[in-house]
Amino acid sequence: MDERIEELEIKIKELLKQKEYHAIRNLLEDSNEADIAEIIETIEDEDDVVRVFRLLSKDSAAEVFSHIPIEYEKMIIESLTNQEIGQIMNELYSDDAVDMLEEMPANVVKKVLAATDSETRRDINSLLKYPEDSAGSVMTVEFVDLRAYMSIAEAIERIRKIGVDKETINNCYITDEQKYLIGTLTLREIILAGANEKISDLMEDNVITVHTLDDQEEVAKQFQKYDFSVMPVVDNENRLVGIITADDVMDILEEEATEDIEMMAAITPTDQPYMKTSVLGTYKKRIPWLLLLMISASITGKIITGFEDALSACVILTAFIPMLMDTGGNCGSQASVSVIRALSLDEVEFGDLPLIIWKEMKVSILVGLTLAIANFFKILLIDQTSMLIAFVVCLTLLVTVIGAKFVGCTLPVIASKLGFDPAVMASPFITTIVDAISLLVYFSVAGMFLNI
Repeated sequence: MDERIEELEIKIKELLKQKEYHAIRNLLEDSNEADIAEIIETIEDEDDVVRVFRLLSKDSAAEVFSHIPIEYEKMIIESLTNQEIGQIMNELYSDDAVDMLEEMPANVVKKVLAATDSETRRDINSLLKYPEDSAGSVMTVEFVDLRAYMSIAEAIERIRKIGVDKETINNCYITDEQKYLIGTLTLREIILAGANEKISDLMEDNVITVHTLDDQEEVAKQFQKYDFSVMPVVDNENRLVGIITADDVMDILEEEATEDIEMMAAITPTDQPYMKTSVLGTYKKRIPWLLLLMISASITGKIITGFEDALSACVILTAFIPMLMDTGGNCGSQASVSVIRALSLDEVEFGDLPLIIWKEMKVSILVGLTLAIANFFKILLIDQTSMLIAFVVCLTLLVTVIGAKFVGCTLPVIASKLGFDPAVMASPFITTIVDAISLLVYFSVAGMFLNI
């Protein structure tokens, strides 16, 4: 929170104590809705949260409502009358309304829908039918549609008439009587055109669209590819049903990035902010993966147990096990993160696997030789063991690095091909696999050269 918002927060909280509600209303009228939402999150008393919200104008209330966390939305909804709820819901854009309702308990959803007008309720219900994380579930139905036969003067008149309640008027969509999308035209092109020119002569008929059932991550990639600020959404018959705007894409990118980070750390993804997630909730998200990894890590223990005689014959070998396992895990993680990022950006696909392996093998040889040479002199000068022991450890290190890079670059690609999130095959799983490989290589090389 920056200094300007902190000052506003202090003023509002002080005025709340003094019950100077008129002064609070004046402050809120001159403040940005996103800043107001941030301040509301800092108010601890539920009654004060509702009081501040009730002081907002009708238009500002809907905008603030779309910015606050779901627990505050629920708190406010439960405190408002049906008329007040209806005013907010009718002012909210349909995608924001759906995002809110998807997180609400059934009884609250029922109350909200009962308070909205029939048109808003129809729009919300239609969006709620689409699969979660699909383009249909994040789109808004508030857009400007025009007809090809209209003149520029008629188009401007229609934009003035219906544009006030639309999420954006920068891009207008040309449809026929059956709602089939046949073209697009920007507001800039409309304003710069002559009043008597026809929409059909100016519109761009090669329209790039997304489908209602497309995954939201694919939608975000389309935005990045074409550098769009808004994109139309069509159904199976190419009928225009909604639009997705850049602010929706920003939310999608944040959600997908958070999910990938959590998956790479072996945490079940959650929509709740960290500080808003309970201890029990955090525990439930983490423990299944930790149990799975703990059980899978027991494989390394079995390997060490199987080579107890070798370790007894040459105890010094034990000292280098952590270094080999850690180095192998780090190398595997580097390869996997690079490949996962390339997959998420569509830089590589399954058909590129041979090229990916070939590149990582060349990298692994260079990295492995550098680490092995540095480690060889370190063992001789600092650990002061025999040259043969140093050779065994460093040869194992080289093979481990090569094996780790191979595992790290192939598993995410294979997971993606099988329909799994490649982020699942990140650090924890790869480290477990590489640990087992490094131990098997270590004891095999030691047995070959040390006769143990």
